[in-house]
Amino acid sequence: MSDNSPADETMSERAMESTVKMWLLMQVNRWVLTAVVLLGSFLAFVAISWLDFGSVREIARTRNGLRWLFSPFIGAIITGTAIVVTINQLVLAQELGAVGDQRSRMDAAMKFREDVENSVDMETSPPEPSLFLADLLGGIEAQAAEIQNVTADEPDGELKRQVTEYVEDLRENVRPVKSGLKRSQFGTFDMVWNALNFNYSLKIHRARQIRNEHASVLSEEAVKALDDLIEALTFFAPAREHFKTLYFRWELINLSRALLYTSVPALIVMGTMITTVDATAVPGQTLGVDNLVLLTSFGFTVGIAPFVVFIVYILRIMTVAKRTLAMGPFVLRKTRRQND
Repeated sequence: MSDNSPADETMSERAMESTVKMWLLMQVNRWVLTAVVLLGSFLAFVAISWLDFGSVREIARTRNGLRWLFSPFIGAIITGTAIVVTINQLVLAQELGAVGDQRSRMDAAMKFREDVENSVDMETSPPEPSLFLADLLGGIEAQAAEIQNVTADEPDGELKRQVTEYVEDLRENVRPVKSGLKRSQFGTFDMVWNALNFNYSLKIHRARQIRNEHASVLSEEAVKALDDLIEALTFFAPAREHFKTLYFRWELINLSRALLYTSVPALIVMGTMITTVDATAVPGQTLGVDNLVLLTSFGFTVGIAPFVVFIVYILRIMTVAKRTLAMGPFVLRKTRRQND
């Protein structure tokens, strides 16, 4: 087999990007990241005030600067609430339909569960998405072991080496993913992250490659075992995509709520800054910084809070979507494996 081993298995390895970047984009709690960005914005605004651009009090007194700064936030925040309504309409539209449509969805879901159960010899698949994927991976691991058993007596040493290498790589990838899925719960990003860490695309490719390259020497039992494994791997793809879609809807609803939670306080703060704060407000200094600068920086930070919330949620959704554009044995990224 001409592929390198071990392959790019986890999402971070396959992305071939900075681990810190992937951690920030995907794994950090969205509220924590929002708080960090807002704190950075606050400190940056305070730092800019130290530059020789003129006193904030003087600007507020002579140019009505605070009104010019905070008035545009009112329209922007109200527009943001309109975005919330649009997002909710898109999410809810997927849940609405006639009884026939709903029954078709139910029948399709039940049929898929039965097909998975038959494929990996599972009596009754768990109802929890994370445990369903974990049990599916357990069945895939068992089928890979079966391939190694039925090829153990093959005279072709190269075939046995490739099968052994393939099964070991698959186990190394399955076991941490399966363990992570059992500890995760739907609605949290941990479940999606663990599911993304199983590199099923290359697993399908390599199983097909073994079967096709050694078709002339493989026994019927070995061919059937490989076909069963490929079938089980193909079930993982739509299962993961389905749960990823449900997670996207879940996350968009969370985004809508977060925007509403931050927009109303932001509107109140903006109105207060416009109507009550002037050049004579909060005299004095704190830690060498004019109190009006601190108040203005705080108001600006609160004003951009809904926008920052929107950015940090959408960044993760877009990153996951980019990493999972192709379902099936297609890889849309550069890999470390050698050319066939």
